[in-house]
Amino acid sequence: MTGTGRNDETKGSGPGGYAAARLRLLTEEAQPGTEEAQPGPPRRAALANLTDGWLAGLFAAGAEGVRGVSLVAVGGYGRAELSPRSDLDLLLLHEGGDPKAVAALADRLWYPVWDLGLALDHSVRTPAEARSTAGEDLKVQLGLLDARHIAGDLGLTAALRTAVLADWRDQAPKRLPELQELCAERAERQGELQYLLEPDLKEAHGGLRDATALRAVAASWLADAPREGLADARRRLLDVRDALHLATGRATDRLALQEQDRVAAELGMLDADVLLRQVYEAARVIAYAGDVTWREVGRVLRSRAVRPRLRALLSGGKPTPGRSPLAEGVVEQDGEVVLARAARPERDPVLPLRAAAAAAQAGLPLSLHTVRRMAATARPLPTPWPAEAREQLVTLLGSGRPTVQVWAALEAEGLVNSLLPDWERVRCRPQRNAVHLWTVDRHLIETAVRASEFTRRVHRPDLLLVAALLHDIGKGRPGDHSVAGEIIARGVAARIGFDRPDVTVIAALVRHHLLLVETATRRDLDDPATVRAVADAVGDRGTLELLHALTEADALATGPAAWSSWRASLVTDLVERVSAVLSGDLPAGPEETAPTAEQERLAIEAVATGAPVLSLRTRTEPPTEPSGDPEPLGVELRIAVPGQEGVLPAVAGVLALHRLTVRTAELRALALPAGVGGSVLLLDWRVAAEYGSLPRTARLRADLVRALEGGLDIAGRLAERDAAYPRRRGVVAPSPCVTVAPAASRHATVIEVRAQDAPGLLFRIGRALEDAGVRVRSAHVSTLGANAVDAFYVTQEQGVPLPGDEAVAVARKLEETLRA
Repeated sequence: MTGTGRNDETKGSGPGGYAAARLRLLTEEAQPGTEEAQPGPPRRAALANLTDGWLAGLFAAGAEGVRGVSLVAVGGYGRAELSPRSDLDLLLLHEGGDPKAVAALADRLWYPVWDLGLALDHSVRTPAEARSTAGEDLKVQLGLLDARHIAGDLGLTAALRTAVLADWRDQAPKRLPELQELCAERAERQGELQYLLEPDLKEAHGGLRDATALRAVAASWLADAPREGLADARRRLLDVRDALHLATGRATDRLALQEQDRVAAELGMLDADVLLRQVYEAARVIAYAGDVTWREVGRVLRSRAVRPRLRALLSGGKPTPGRSPLAEGVVEQDGEVVLARAARPERDPVLPLRAAAAAAQAGLPLSLHTVRRMAATARPLPTPWPAEAREQLVTLLGSGRPTVQVWAALEAEGLVNSLLPDWERVRCRPQRNAVHLWTVDRHLIETAVRASEFTRRVHRPDLLLVAALLHDIGKGRPGDHSVAGEIIARGVAARIGFDRPDVTVIAALVRHHLLLVETATRRDLDDPATVRAVADAVGDRGTLELLHALTEADALATGPAAWSSWRASLVTDLVERVSAVLSGDLPAGPEETAPTAEQERLAIEAVATGAPVLSLRTRTEPPTEPSGDPEPLGVELRIAVPGQEGVLPAVAGVLALHRLTVRTAELRALALPAGVGGSVLLLDWRVAAEYGSLPRTARLRADLVRALEGGLDIAGRLAERDAAYPRRRGVVAPSPCVTVAPAASRHATVIEVRAQDAPGLLFRIGRALEDAGVRVRSAHVSTLGANAVDAFYVTQEQGVPLPGDEAVAVARKLEETLRA
């Protein structure tokens, strides 16, 4: 049988004629304007047509007198996606006639293919056998979904295709979860195509197999993938695979480092970096489409299983609400974050960042429709950004692992580039260093994720998180990326609304983000000049503290080879030495400032009435455009309370009950004018409503009076509210950290609290300090993104600092309370 068809070579149906035509098609350069197939889809289609014709000739010669048979292309060949070294996936379909005749026909088809050295995946089955095998083997079923007729009985092929599609749609609720699991297992084995230096174009996550799986989902009619860019991404990966086959002469899908320059040249690209960047961009489109599609499949299958209302009633409970609020204009619905019905992105430029931050904090994905609507209609942010936009960005960056999927959703629809135009240069940029696991942009996000674990170690977590996002922003530009990055970071930090001192710190962190690890591992730390050089570059202990955390986050985000206990110990040793040199730069402590006229007025009124006095006013930033309105900075709440116990937890608790988020807070005892008796505590707060409008001042005052008199059970009310809303899985925040700041004040003991911001947090802290029997002399509270960074100056009843052991015990007890 090996010589079958060789007398027909002159007609092109024999192996020689087909081989020569195939060689010409794959090796001769097509001239523009000619009928020759251009590289890419035209050449793949031409190769499939050429192969169809050859196989049809073989079939015709061998099928004389044989009825009820057809030759069917399946899989990639069925989709006419033949790369130069692709397998031929063929099914010889028959109605169960003469077995010997069918076997002879199969031989006359398969042997010429093998003679040419082409890879062949073949089977011989009746329609019933094909359907039965497909029902048992998911991969067979997927291949049959792309069945395409080549030769023989067209009706037989059409009937099988119709039956297979019907089976697939009927079995979709069972088979799609199996397909999803198959994709997940493959991704675990092969890794993420969009980040690998030597990716498998077919098997890695975001590769050609995932694109095929999305076609199968669409064929089920159960869900569909986002179409924008998907076909183009698939085409780009197929083009690269074609070039890889031609460059290597092998049937390989792995884009090895040593082949990348040749493949780039084959495709007419500048170099291997341009090649990899295009591969990564295509993989990112496919991976994101897969994430969205599988989420939709899960939603549809859940809704089909049991109706939510019926399930709730059968379990004896009440139906869960369809939407639950997450932030102003943002709600959760069916496991996704969507815009509230009243949200207007075209009027609310902060909405994209607010929605992203809320999604990351809740550990939920942004819905595709929501991201696309915001991308299409949201108004650009003014320059500089309003305070809320900056805070929402910090919250997003500090949300830990969920930040990755939320950022990917923003990036897929172009929102990241509109927020941070400098991001485009690092997007999908490869790093030709085996130590690095990620592309530049993904490494920056991973560094922010890692930095979010260290927000309890630093006084300014917002600066740490933004520096983490920007530390490699200079890559891809000429010269030292740290020097280039410092310039870019300075502009970005100013644009997003940081003041000049903070801009300087962020720029310094980017400029020196490699300083500590390079010095610690390459210099003599016993040489005073080494330590002094680092101290001169860093400038102050606050920047050193941030740089230490950024160094570790950067290394951990790079890969396992970039950080070790040895490196950590060297860096820590260097930081301690530099800190000792800079210790003279520590601030002496908070200075007392004279009260303003308004503060003094409130204090005198509080003493005269013996009750709290409140003042609410909106603070604004100057307009960012000449004709623009001032940007809201928050609502300033000023409270004067006659001196008594329990003021801090009472005020904080009332604000929490009214769903007011505390952005900053100051508490201090106020010295009254001569002749005015009594003492007054003055509280200056900047607050914002979680969602909705602000409560009325009279209502706040009434609840505060009740709380101070003991008539309002704040703890009970907060517990009832928490119980009324199911806990979301959300982000797993670092544990609270409570420390005693040594030598921070001569007049009081300073207890520092760093914790995840949450409703009622300040109430719990204040109550715990009251229970510990200490007096809060002053408090300095700030919320940076999702991080609360608070300092409480406490004394004994006699007004003196706490003894060392007692201070440590109070801090430990407070930390245990917050962890509970």
